[in-house]
Amino acid sequence: MANTNERICIIGGGPAGISAAMYLEKKGYENYEIYEKLNKIGGKSWSPKIMVNGEERTYETGAIMGAKTYYAVHEVEEFGGATHADGPNMRRMYRNASGEEIFPFDPKKDFSIKKTLDLVKLKKQMKKLVQIMNTKYYGYDCYGHIGVADGRYSGLSKGTEDFLQHIEGVNPNLKDLALPFDQFCKLNGVEEVQKIWIGPYTSFGYGYFDEIPAAYVMKYLDTTTAIEFVNMRLWTWKEGTQSIYVKANAKLKHPAHLCTEVVKVERPAEGEEGKIKVTLKSEEGERVEEFDKLIVTTPLDWFAKFADAREEEKELFSKIIHEKYVDFIGKFEEKKGPTISGYIFDNMTPERLGHAMVYYHRWEDLEGDCPCTVYALRNHMGSEDAPYDYTIETMLDDMAKCGFEVKERLYEQESYYCPHVSPRDYADGWYDKLEAMQGKQNTFYGGEIISFGDMEDTCAASKDLIGRFF
Repeated sequence: MANTNERICIIGGGPAGISAAMYLEKKGYENYEIYEKLNKIGGKSWSPKIMVNGEERTYETGAIMGAKTYYAVHEVEEFGGATHADGPNMRRMYRNASGEEIFPFDPKKDFSIKKTLDLVKLKKQMKKLVQIMNTKYYGYDCYGHIGVADGRYSGLSKGTEDFLQHIEGVNPNLKDLALPFDQFCKLNGVEEVQKIWIGPYTSFGYGYFDEIPAAYVMKYLDTTTAIEFVNMRLWTWKEGTQSIYVKANAKLKHPAHLCTEVVKVERPAEGEEGKIKVTLKSEEGERVEEFDKLIVTTPLDWFAKFADAREEEKELFSKIIHEKYVDFIGKFEEKKGPTISGYIFDNMTPERLGHAMVYYHRWEDLEGDCPCTVYALRNHMGSEDAPYDYTIETMLDDMAKCGFEVKERLYEQESYYCPHVSPRDYADGWYDKLEAMQGKQNTFYGGEIISFGDMEDTCAASKDLIGRFF
């Protein structure tokens, strides 16, 4: 029988840590603490406030939008009292590398027989993909990766009828999901669908299709979610995505301790009884707290550096890859900024590493005075990283080509984004090896790597973790 009096340490105050605490409370656990080394809640779902035309507005630099399939996020919304009913509308246009507007999905604009035939082909392959994902790859649409490399599925369902309910079964075809997404599409004769998936996937920092296992792509953008994104039936938040977790944190019985870094973790040896000693560093200095269990929601490869990591932890976590996603909030000359978001499709390839892929326009009423967040990737597996300064300068040049000279960068950052493993390590059962370690030394692993790097899958991973082990 569960001991709800156990003292639990949660490392990280992002979506994973806040939702883990919420799900613990729902199961009767109240003796927990959350430690966040930054001075803010929400991790990469950060939504800074900026003064524009004398008015404070919220802008987003990480997570931006959701859809009706964001079931776990909605549970966090309800807990904290957040709403997506009043967020700005999402609109977009498309541009090429020269900054010119293009119309890749409109057969009437820039009409040609070839373009029309290509769009017919794309539509047919999209229908085929929906069919094979529901039949050949039945079971793919659950959160998490347990068993996939072995031809099984086990996790919380992403289905519209049985969402967040545990499902499991056997389907040997699921092994194909370990292939890079471009190879997966070629195997199934649906190469054209990459033109649809690349916008909400690669441009928002999740990597290139020749390096990312198809499981990550299809579990994040399952066919239902992808259709919602294509048709712009999206959720947005007036106060930004960070507000979801700020409000949930405020409702917790034990809100997160900010500016408190976990610098050391000492656990009893395997099989031995004892407390987990956690050394914390804050403005008041260092102190040691004792706990019965540990939930790690920060990057696991970082955890291995400050904790008493076992060799199997070090080895497994060393295989984690993350995207180096650069963004800045750009301000433009008066009335000379974008009036709608833009996707620069030509820049979403490894050959254009470091180039701006998307700029995000948030507030319609500001018209050309709305600052925009501009995004680029600077790493690709097997390639040299694009230097940070080069990436910033290239992004500025790309915006100028689009006709939007950036007058000032109000904020810029590089994020540890979309932690994942290579197709080879995925096929080798990386996730099943991690699953076998859950609970050893009373340590449990959560966060982005468990499911996928967006906030929905991250929150669902916390729900699954708490549901199964607490």
